[in-house]
Amino acid sequence: MTDKLFLDRRSFLLATGALGLAGTQAQAQAAFPTRPITLVVPFAAGGSTDIVARLVGQKMSEILGQNVVIENRAGAGGNVGSTAVARAAPDGYTLLLGTISTHALNPAILKTVTFDAVKDFTPISLLAIVPNVMVVNPSFPAKTVQEVLEVLKANPGKYSYASSGVGTPLHLSGELFKSLGKVDMNHVPYRGAGPALNDVVSGAVPIMFDNLPSSAGFIRNGQLRAIGVTTKDRVSSFPDVPTIAEGGLAGYETYTWNALFGPANMPRAIVEKINQAANQALKDETVKKRLNDVSADIVGSTPEQLGEHVKVELAKWAPIAKASGAVVE
Repeated sequence: MTDKLFLDRRSFLLATGALGLAGTQAQAQAAFPTRPITLVVPFAAGGSTDIVARLVGQKMSEILGQNVVIENRAGAGGNVGSTAVARAAPDGYTLLLGTISTHALNPAILKTVTFDAVKDFTPISLLAIVPNVMVVNPSFPAKTVQEVLEVLKANPGKYSYASSGVGTPLHLSGELFKSLGKVDMNHVPYRGAGPALNDVVSGAVPIMFDNLPSSAGFIRNGQLRAIGVTTKDRVSSFPDVPTIAEGGLAGYETYTWNALFGPANMPRAIVEKINQAANQALKDETVKKRLNDVSADIVGSTPEQLGEHVKVELAKWAPIAKASGAVVE
């Protein structure tokens, strides 16, 4: 009888303790966030991903009542920053501004895979789809796709193009151009679009494939010349810039995208709160105008839609990435 009473009392205490813990966790989730949130951008400052992160992050700070702090952790085509988030606590205080590189290309080209693009992250919201653009230094002797092809064919191996890193969509944009155009130029990878742009603007490297948002200002002020956008259709912010396909490379199309992820197993209540804040930020008129100015196609999705988007992109880009021969150590 005494043993039974003891066991009943122990079971009661365990049950009430569990209920108390669950209640505490629920209160913590309801109060989220109670401190600043770190949004990791896995590329150098100044690139397209960084621009989107800062625009959306600033508005999310106002909506959530806590600072969203941008932390640039560049390296290995986005792998360094992405891995750090995958290994962070799933409490909503460490997030990732993921891209087509981190969640569709890297799994195909990483020599050592340090995360699973599907299993190691909690999808939150697909923020925007971003066109890429081929730009050249104004001193480069070509103004159209056809003229670029002519210059490169006449000087095989003489010219180089910059990108934000090995295996990034910008690297693959260049490789696709070389393949379809049957031309030869050298690839110069950087640790992000910002440093690459600096060298193309200075003339150290004559050509670059970049996300349009980060090149837009340089194009407008004449520091870079836009040869063509990489999407299927022209973009509204630069209606006079033709697509590379219409410039002479039929079937040419590349792009990138930006999305919000957290570590795997985040509580649903926190995921929904961050999702709502992100999607609300995308509806802000100032944010919309800034993103539209650089031709970013605003999306704003459910977590489930982003999860499905990642699976579709993995299936689409894996064979293309492998065919490029790109390998990230």
